[in-house]
Amino acid sequence: MELANRVQSLTPSSTLAITAQAKALKAEGHDVIGLGAGEPDFNTPSHILDAAKKAMDEGLTKYTPAGGIPELKNAITAKLKRDQNLTYTNEQIIVTTGAKHALFTLFQVLLNNEDEVIVPAPYWVSYPEQIKLAEGKPIIVPADESNDFKITPEQLRASISERTKAIVINSPSNPTGMMYSEKELKELGQVCLEHNILIISDEIYEKLVYTSEKHVSIAQLSDELYNQTVIINGVSKSHSMTGWRIGFAAGNKSIIKAMSNMASHSTSNPTSIAQYAALAAYMGSNEEVNEMREAFKERLEVLYKKLTSIPGVDCVKPSGAFYLFPNVQKAAEAGGFSNVDEWVKTLLDQEKVALVPGSGFGAPQNVRLSYATSLDQLEKAADRIKQFVHNHQS
Repeated sequence: MELANRVQSLTPSSTLAITAQAKALKAEGHDVIGLGAGEPDFNTPSHILDAAKKAMDEGLTKYTPAGGIPELKNAITAKLKRDQNLTYTNEQIIVTTGAKHALFTLFQVLLNNEDEVIVPAPYWVSYPEQIKLAEGKPIIVPADESNDFKITPEQLRASISERTKAIVINSPSNPTGMMYSEKELKELGQVCLEHNILIISDEIYEKLVYTSEKHVSIAQLSDELYNQTVIINGVSKSHSMTGWRIGFAAGNKSIIKAMSNMASHSTSNPTSIAQYAALAAYMGSNEEVNEMREAFKERLEVLYKKLTSIPGVDCVKPSGAFYLFPNVQKAAEAGGFSNVDEWVKTLLDQEKVALVPGSGFGAPQNVRLSYATSLDQLEKAADRIKQFVHNHQS
């Protein structure tokens, strides 16, 4: 039986592929250090676990409204007011089965055949694939490493056509960890307003920022940008709840209503127990969350220093998330490798360090390293990478 065209063009996730390969080597008894995971290595905070247990004990295990329970929507609107001084009603909020589901559903209700969505590269691997699944066309705009992997207003303006429907802005970014400043967002936002382009603001790493510069949502910057923006966020990264699968979208009522209608025919609703856990996340203490962020900050400093001491490895220091995205093209060329993908594969084979090749993120000269693992493992991984580079110097 022939599969639908929409799935035949999909590119498998490079992140999942390298993680699977690393797990297979571990199962064979090898000492593998996996730096591919896009999730915190901390457990979900205890008060959130307690809330989930309480929900189960109280029988809160049934269907909920497709767009999420009112209590959680209230908590999300309170969070947006508290953190970004943004005012939303519950009608402007949909709770989804993870932020990925929020994005997928948004593209489905937004795009018609061949509608274009501008995606700055490096990009999270699922953006282009989700756009294609909605029969849209991803327009990839390379963000130069010399500009900290951020696109300019001139690049954005040059990429707009009559079919442009939206742009995705991910700040802080996966895979680069870079974050747009208020000034940069204002300039990009002005171009979007001039051309009536919807702004999809993916803010999933909002709480993981390690500089004095604060995270800014583009929706904060003016009433016009507020009306032109759909915020995507969730508890996966901020509260170490990747497996709970709770995200949300906040924006125009008509868009949110369409997303809720679609969700009612796909997922029915996000898991009830996970919703009550997320409610505790947004209403409870941030003590454990802050401790996690401080640990990530320390790891970033240590790993960044060790990596940038390796010949042929150049790296822009990130502002947030938990990734480094070094350019290893010089190291690969010096080692006689045909490309960085081959370099990554050989590194895993010989030194048992799993990185994700940047080709999956639209940046074939780079690799992504997650520092969501122990400091000891990170230092060992950096030492192995250094030894690997040394062994392959021609």
